[in-house]
Amino acid sequence: MKSKTIIIVFTLLIVASLFGQNERPKLVIGIVVDQMRFTDLYRYYHLYSENGFKRLAEQGSNFTYAHYNYELTSTGPGHASIYTGTTPFFHGIIGNDFYDKRNKKMINCVQDDLQITVGSENVNGKKSPVNLLASTITDELKLFTNKKSKVISISIKDRGAILPGGHLADAAYWYDNKTGNFISSSYYMEKLPEWVNEFNSKKYPDIYLANGWNLLLDKSVYEINSPDESPYEKDLFKEGKTSFPHSFKNIIPEEKFSSFQLTPFANQLVVDLAKEAIVNEKLGQNNYTDFLAISFSVTDLMAHELGNYSYELMDTYLRLDRQISELLNTLDQKVGRGNYLLFLTSDHGGLETPGYLRENKMPVGGIGTESVRDSIINFVKREFYSEEVIEDFSNRQIFLSREFIRKAGLDLSDVQRKIRDYLRETFSEIQSINIREDLENQVASRTTTNSILNGWNPSRSGDIAYNLLPGYLNNYLEKGTTHSSSYSYDTHIPLIFYGWNIPSKEINEPVFIVDIAPTIANLLKINEPNACIGIPLFGEE
Repeated sequence: MKSKTIIIVFTLLIVASLFGQNERPKLVIGIVVDQMRFTDLYRYYHLYSENGFKRLAEQGSNFTYAHYNYELTSTGPGHASIYTGTTPFFHGIIGNDFYDKRNKKMINCVQDDLQITVGSENVNGKKSPVNLLASTITDELKLFTNKKSKVISISIKDRGAILPGGHLADAAYWYDNKTGNFISSSYYMEKLPEWVNEFNSKKYPDIYLANGWNLLLDKSVYEINSPDESPYEKDLFKEGKTSFPHSFKNIIPEEKFSSFQLTPFANQLVVDLAKEAIVNEKLGQNNYTDFLAISFSVTDLMAHELGNYSYELMDTYLRLDRQISELLNTLDQKVGRGNYLLFLTSDHGGLETPGYLRENKMPVGGIGTESVRDSIINFVKREFYSEEVIEDFSNRQIFLSREFIRKAGLDLSDVQRKIRDYLRETFSEIQSINIREDLENQVASRTTTNSILNGWNPSRSGDIAYNLLPGYLNNYLEKGTTHSSSYSYDTHIPLIFYGWNIPSKEINEPVFIVDIAPTIANLLKINEPNACIGIPLFGEE
């Protein structure tokens, strides 16, 4: 009997060692800060606390030259690329919204009409990872442990929660801008866990909005930005001004929860739920490595409306620094310092505020999406006697109607080349043009050799794709800013690994967004995602 007991204990020790602190971290945390430019880490560095961004950058491995390697750089493709270790060429998320050739309509990248909203009566939960064609690092962890690892993903944006969670997530939660609650999809569950219902019942958005918004620090430190009352910003809260302090008393009830997303308190809401998930799901307290994916969306939503030289965005980063510190303290207490592995990055950058650039004589502009579309349609009418040659025009791509071209007796290659030549002759704002026959014989690569190719998917993308000159947008913006190019302002993002077995050092070598997933896989000693084209940046030390 005693020998049997010894054997059982010995077996349990072996299992524990395989998945314990020495061999693998107890918990992996992925943090994505939406539209965080690399410079956002350093522009406010002197004002950050010692336990937030600074702790990660100085005690972790800080890769200072990390870039995206494709365009269009946007939220859906960015989150998918981080977690799959590949580009839209393979994972298929070619835009936040893209043209569905089969059903001949635009779709959202996480739209799934077969699902039902869980946690609300509206359609905001009819979502899933059904459009994601590749596996994620979270999927590979679930497969490795026979689904014994827990994967939880949280974001304000649906796509910021769904794509990191992958196909096998235990749960993905996102914010419902109609109710102010976190919701999910029937893809994951039939009903919300009781702890999420309890969290929602506390009505945190109402509490945060009731207190208004003032600057975290003395106003003088914010003067590295444009004036607080700025012509480059929208009046987000219907106050008749763009400057601090902000009250929310003029927001009509129907818009309250939508407006809440444009405050730093929505990031706090994500941290609040993440802390509850750590406790209630016992993340990092099992025999198998768990994964918590967090995406902070406010920085993107705000930059689109106010640009990246606003007091509001700066204050949001200063508060996010403290919120990350709060999250790290919870992880230290509940999982144990040194027992968790964390990475922080961004899904894309963003152009400096176009209005500010133009005022300061920097080259900036917009090609005018409607003008390009109308011009191309007029051209194909003259050249091919019908606008039906064009099936769709979106995301700087032209989709040709094969059915019409075949019936009309036209040559597909000839049509592509003639439209390409017309674009080149007509629009000086265009930098590069690729047609399908140029791209079909190539394969996406880890580097930036062909950013259009890396962001192009053979099955889902159009027949003609182009990009614009540096500083140029689809449509020029007087207020706020945007992203989507393959230029440094959109591609250069922070990348920090911290915690379990991560050395403290700064690395200045070029690395790419597709390297994150294989790095995590290498550290966990599991398979990299199935379409991964990145490389591990380091192993155990």
